Amino acid sequence: MAGVVNIPWYSTLFRGDQFEQAMREIAPVALRYGATDFEVMRSNDDRYRFWQFAHFERKADFEAYWYGPEFNIWRADYTGWFQVPIVYSWFDRVAAGAVETNHVT
Repeated sequence: MAGVVNIPWYSTLFRGDQFEQAMREIAPVALRYGATDFEVMRSNDDRYRFWQFAHFERKADFEAYWYGPEFNIWRADYTGWFQVPIVYSWFDRVAAGAVETNHVT
């Protein structure tokens, strides 16, 4: 069943801006594993808090991304830049919608 994963990250002290750049590296890799889209958000109230989202058709595709070589190397390279444990949440998509814009030329 299609779903979305939420990975809550919390960067360590004085690493917020650097961690943002590191997130820009790993988040798009989800597309190689079958994600239809991804998003990383950074809190305005707490500049060390990040949320990573990605939509997948199958949870197994997300798990391949999460446990894959790119993410394992990334976590090893940036260990100490984020607080552990990291506990992701998988949500089944039960309804969705969007507003489509009509571009007139």
